[in-house]
Amino acid sequence: MSEAVRGAPGPAAEAGAPPLIGITTYQEPARWGVWVREAALLPAPYARSVERAGGTPVLLPPTASLRGVDALVARLDGIVLAGGGDVDPSLYGASRHRQTGPPQPQRDRFELALVRAIVAADLPFLAICRGMQVLNVARGGALIQHLPEAVGHEDHAPETGIVGSHPVQISATSLVGKILGDAADVPTYHHQAVGRLGKGLTAVAWARDQVVEAVELQGHRFGLAVQWHPEEGDDKRLFEALVAEAAGR
Repeated sequence: MSEAVRGAPGPAAEAGAPPLIGITTYQEPARWGVWVREAALLPAPYARSVERAGGTPVLLPPTASLRGVDALVARLDGIVLAGGGDVDPSLYGASRHRQTGPPQPQRDRFELALVRAIVAADLPFLAICRGMQVLNVARGGALIQHLPEAVGHEDHAPETGIVGSHPVQISATSLVGKILGDAADVPTYHHQAVGRLGKGLTAVAWARDQVVEAVELQGHRFGLAVQWHPEEGDDKRLFEALVAEAAGR
């Protein structure tokens, strides 16, 4: 993509509207009213974070067909790849660890195709937790399937069902560093992480145990991924930076 196109406003921003930011969703059994059915789900903090940053959130359920992925990307100004369950280890050539969650083939297939379309279109994106892992797998990387075995502690998800926090060190020269500075305390809840880095990805933040906490896609207009959950904290600067880039500001 030419430099003249990079940084240009997206379709919504050109019309003077807030940029449209797609957010991937879970697909899980859920209960509401008298119903118990499969549903496309998203924790509310994702959409609220996008809206408070000045964007319009658009939920992206994992479709069975991939025919519309390129058209979807063409109509959005930016993407948030949300957290969720574990990526199927067969997708990066590994056997399933006993602590790895059940497969979600439709979500994996949809999000891998979405990532590839995002990269091809040079669309701004922020990948969060599972989203960072999907990005890494899409780029040919591999994952650590159960961190407590690898690092000898459970600080990355200290209590079941409760978001914890820990410090990270950030490369000051990276885009994440320019947004957040060279250190931050971040909301955390994950038991997997990036192992072998995928093609074109550079590690730019680390926990004290050297687990990779953020990566950037080199040569991409705005391609950031963090292992933590910025939507769960008070610091919304990553969302603000994504929305600003999506608006061409």
